[in-house]
Amino acid sequence: MTPDQITQANKELRGKPPLEIIRWAIGQAKGRAIVSTNFRPYEAVILHLVTQVQPDIPVLWVDHGYNRAATYTHAELVKKRLQLNLKAYLPEVTAAHYDAAFGGMPEPTPENEDRIKAFSTAMKLEPFQRGMKELAPTVWLTALRQVQNPNRAGLDIVSEDKNFNSLKVSPLFYWSDADMEKHLAQHHLPNEWDYFDPAKADEKRECGLHASWGGEKLGAGV
Repeated sequence: MTPDQITQANKELRGKPPLEIIRWAIGQAKGRAIVSTNFRPYEAVILHLVTQVQPDIPVLWVDHGYNRAATYTHAELVKKRLQLNLKAYLPEVTAAHYDAAFGGMPEPTPENEDRIKAFSTAMKLEPFQRGMKELAPTVWLTALRQVQNPNRAGLDIVSEDKNFNSLKVSPLFYWSDADMEKHLAQHHLPNEWDYFDPAKADEKRECGLHASWGGEKLGAGV
């Protein structure tokens, strides 16, 4: 889609229910739509909605090996409940290997910014890029929401993703936490509050999947 077409799509989709946005997105994909997940809080909402429209849609998950036990348990529960067509991608090195060779997960401090990016590149960006190359989606459905952090506030429902050369669609972009809680309750869906993303370090920064620096790292041959 051209920038003008994306602008028009956002105008037309603003205020539409997520299911309608998902139907529109999958209609644009010509059979090549995916949804990504990390099984963080509220992820069951997007997975529940997307599988209502396309039950067998590929679900791309990077298992970087640093998830907490509760997140792995939650992932198995949601996979079984929604019959997910889960496509898990792992880094080329294990968490134990990374810990021993590179000192493991860096502390989220400004002084550690380079280490955080190196960690994210090896443990998250590289396997995600591999997954995107193999699945080759034209449309990438995400659970991005405007309220999540300042970087996402400037996005919209539909955007061009230059890191992975796909149309990125975020059907829940304008939903609040209260909206998400309501959907979980209405459909008796599980949630997971023990999630922690070591590749992001904190909720105010991006891990690289949705930031320009990630594209720079990927372009460098990650």
